[in-house]
Amino acid sequence: MYPIRFFNRAARRYPEHIAAECADQSVSYAQLHAKVQAMAAGLQALDPKAGSRIAICAHNSIDHLMCWLAVLAAGKVWVPLQPMNPAAELRRMIAFTGADIVIVQPQTRDLVAGVSSMVLVCDTESRGEGTVGALVAANTGQRPQPPDLPLSATQAIKFTGGTTGTPKGVMQPYRAWNTNIITQIDAWSMAAGERCLAVAPITHGTSTYILPTLATGGTLVLLDRPRPEDTLAALQTGRIVTTFVPPTVLYMLMELSNVKDSSYPHLRNLIYGAGPMRQEAILRAQEIFGPCIASTYGQTEAPQIATMISAQDLLRLEKRASVGRETMLTQIEVMGGDGTILPRGETGEIVIRGDLLMTGYWDQPEKTAETIVNGWLRTGDLGLIDEEGFLFIRGRAREMIITGGFSVYPGDVEPVLGEHPAVIDCAVYGVPDEKWGEAVHAAAEIRGNVRADELIAFLRARLGPVKTPKSIVFYERLPRNAIGKLQRGQLSRDHCARHKHEVGSV
Repeated sequence: MYPIRFFNRAARRYPEHIAAECADQSVSYAQLHAKVQAMAAGLQALDPKAGSRIAICAHNSIDHLMCWLAVLAAGKVWVPLQPMNPAAELRRMIAFTGADIVIVQPQTRDLVAGVSSMVLVCDTESRGEGTVGALVAANTGQRPQPPDLPLSATQAIKFTGGTTGTPKGVMQPYRAWNTNIITQIDAWSMAAGERCLAVAPITHGTSTYILPTLATGGTLVLLDRPRPEDTLAALQTGRIVTTFVPPTVLYMLMELSNVKDSSYPHLRNLIYGAGPMRQEAILRAQEIFGPCIASTYGQTEAPQIATMISAQDLLRLEKRASVGRETMLTQIEVMGGDGTILPRGETGEIVIRGDLLMTGYWDQPEKTAETIVNGWLRTGDLGLIDEEGFLFIRGRAREMIITGGFSVYPGDVEPVLGEHPAVIDCAVYGVPDEKWGEAVHAAAEIRGNVRADELIAFLRARLGPVKTPKSIVFYERLPRNAIGKLQRGQLSRDHCARHKHEVGSV
């Protein structure tokens, strides 16, 4: 079973259902399937090699969705390129993966200028040379040859976020995609006719919701680089059942003045991921949107849904800081430094095993060997599992701050700082310190006129002196990458640049 067959089967079962909407455009399953088949046949004619790489550099649109499905249908390897990333980085990814074809939108074409790959412009209305429209028109009525590859073969090479160094190309096999599809459908009880809002880019987390939605006869509602106001309007009027957003987007939605003006009767799964969310913010989101807040935990190396916590479980106060329990085909444990599995309640490195895992890093066998050890994916995240099997993340191993011999996890401090009514979002990070080895510092987005010393006093009364930040800096927006992941390293570098030779005296 190949991932694309979930869509092919749904197109036969639900031909007249609306498969996707974007702005004022919509397309039925039958219409989308016909275009996907034609383009996939065209891609095979351009590049007959099974398993060759095709990169897509595009923002969310129906044309992008069609190209994405066609790459899968042609038996090719998808290489997603986020257009918000620097052009030099995108070109490096194309060269590194040896992509034979690069698909771009007219507005992203300049980002890949000069690459040696064949470039196709994702414009289905045009019939000009080198356009997707011409390729589809030339192959209308044709069908691609189905792939003849093992389930261990690569479906996608997705690059890690690069928050901890040079991005690595994660090889996600067919079996991992199948596992994700089945797990998502089961976890969120997806069904025909339901509408899934795609807010985040297709190039990242949103891609893991496409085939589960299409497999069940649902409708993808695509937003292209939406403002928070656009996302909220879609949730208020679009009969959305399921959506996935980073916590930062949910924070911004809750700050909008009209967020409480509507009820959200259709919304069953408002899923946050790609980072932790503070407990008081979860409670506030539940009060605004209803009992629909849920979460997942995964990595590019074990995409999206290694664990999940349902909206009902997240209503339990003692589980609000958890990312849930392991999903159907995935095993989660916590490992000690000596490689032994730790008992429940002890903190160690989170490790993952099962069909969701990558096969390795593209052209980096040494990195693969460091990350997959004896069948376990070493995530680099620290956490503990309670007696009921719920996973609680303490933070990245490399983000742990050792100050005066004490270990301080950002995950211990940020939720408490977030309890202050003036704090919208916050981050805790370590800075080299002559006296303490490392010192705890923080940054925050705030509302109102609160002072940093007030927040420090607030924390000291609740956490004591060791975990209390030495300073708190206010940002209009905390630094995040193109997909919303917090850049703690940037906060530390900003701090050192502000104080230069004064590190250790703050």
